Amino acid sequence: MRKIQQYVKESIQELKKVTWPTWEELKGSTLVVMLFSVIMGCYIAGLDFVFSWLVNQIMGRG
Repeated sequence: MRKIQQYVKESIQELKKVTWPTWEELKGSTLVVMLFSVIMGCYIAGLDFVFSWLVNQIMGRG
């Protein structure tokens, strides 16, 4: 039980040292992550389409 108390105490001390982002920084970072996710999703979907088409052409189903 002593180790758990020590862990919680140290965790609270470390969290007090954290520099939390401002609301504007948080919104900006969220926008960047969302935009990157959409771009990567489109890229992967495009690759999937191209490779599916290529495999179908090779297999004679296209």
